[in-house]
Amino acid sequence: MAGGITETGEPYSPFVGLVYMFNLIVGTGALTMPKAFATAGWVVSLALISFLAFMSYMTTTFVIEAMAAANAQLRWKRREQEEVSNSDSSSDYSDDDVNIRGRPESVETRPILSVQRVGSTDHFDIVERVEMGQMASMFFNKVGVNMFYICLIVYLYGDLAIYAAAVPMSLMEVACGNHSCSAGGVKYNDTDPCWGPVSRKDAYRVFLAVFTLLLGPFTFFSAQKTKYLQILTSLMRWIAFTMMIILALIRIGKGHGEGHPQVAQLSGVPNLFGVCVYSFMCQHSLPSLITPISEKRRVGALLLADYVLILGFYSLLSFTAIFCFDSSLLRDMYTLNFTDNCDVLGVAFLRYFLGLFPVFTISTNFPIIAVTLRNNWKTLFHRDGGTYPWVVDRIVFPLITLVPPIIVAFCTHDLEALVGITGAYAGTGIQYIIPACLVYFSRRHLEPVVGRDAVNKHRSPFRHTFWVAFVVFWATFCLMFVTANIILTESKN
Repeated sequence: MAGGITETGEPYSPFVGLVYMFNLIVGTGALTMPKAFATAGWVVSLALISFLAFMSYMTTTFVIEAMAAANAQLRWKRREQEEVSNSDSSSDYSDDDVNIRGRPESVETRPILSVQRVGSTDHFDIVERVEMGQMASMFFNKVGVNMFYICLIVYLYGDLAIYAAAVPMSLMEVACGNHSCSAGGVKYNDTDPCWGPVSRKDAYRVFLAVFTLLLGPFTFFSAQKTKYLQILTSLMRWIAFTMMIILALIRIGKGHGEGHPQVAQLSGVPNLFGVCVYSFMCQHSLPSLITPISEKRRVGALLLADYVLILGFYSLLSFTAIFCFDSSLLRDMYTLNFTDNCDVLGVAFLRYFLGLFPVFTISTNFPIIAVTLRNNWKTLFHRDGGTYPWVVDRIVFPLITLVPPIIVAFCTHDLEALVGITGAYAGTGIQYIIPACLVYFSRRHLEPVVGRDAVNKHRSPFRHTFWVAFVVFWATFCLMFVTANIILTESKN
């Protein structure tokens, strides 16, 4: 959750941090990537996902540098408060105070290097968990802080809409699909019957209502994901992904692959962009992930290794999918391609497992994201010294959190479009614009304090201002490109 300084958490090794980051990034977005690959063409998809992985890695290093700068500022302010407290107890001002125009020098203009030389403490050590919302409050003005929260809230709404559509759709496919091995590869329509007069679309909405009634109430309370629940969902995720890759490879190896993907199809690029941005999203959770790592000297190499592994994993998953299945039959949720195709998977229990896999993993995340969104709404409208009435705090905020994504999920279950739009718009802000602004303003903010000679040991290897400007330019270009494509597509229809 974006907000203030929170508990650091139990420390863990860099290797455990690598695993946690891998699990954080690889999620629902990966299941929508095969279809996006098929619609954009395999050459274009490989080139774009490689470039977007590089861009995401760059902005990840920006966030880590900003985290170190935030830790340095917090230490300096704490040290200054101690000095002022000690000075007040002895005299009004010490003999060493520097006066500018008759006034003591500000905290913001005193070099931190003099403090660093006295002790061995490195003020850029990342030991306090400073969330992105707190960093925005430290380095942005009021307009910037509000824009940050608005961007984060829109992204979280998109997340909830994706989750609210994915679970009922998976349940509908399992309940209404043909598991008798007699109709593999059939593509159903929403108007096709599910149970007698009940259509598949009606069944989807019934499952959506059940999903809302079961998980919606958690929005009105507090929820957190326990360690053991995280282990369980991670285990299920890896079993499912490994099964899908191996099964597709076996089918391709036997010469039964049906896929003949195009080399390039530019009309599919905007949606692929949104899916890839969404699938590489981790910047908003870096403070809770990086801070507990016990040894941070090689955190840059750790991040690079993670991104290389994730890029390889996404490519393997998507390429096996587009060569195993006919592109026209690839589902928005890739797991559903295995639920009624017995040529690929003949064991009924495993078909049900893959079909229901998103239900278990996504259902555990929905209450966490909902509570995070609710709390960010409270933070956005909070005023110092003010409190919310009980009705607003316990009823209004949960309702404005829960109702919009459920309405979106009720109107559409086009997961590819939901992921694409969420990634292309709010995801661009969270993954590109906000990290670039954080690192730029943190450098400007701290330079008068630490001096030009101070070295942030966690500074990004992309330290030149050119890279910050390039990220902002790229994000702006992508937003314009995606918007223009949507307008042109709608005007043709």
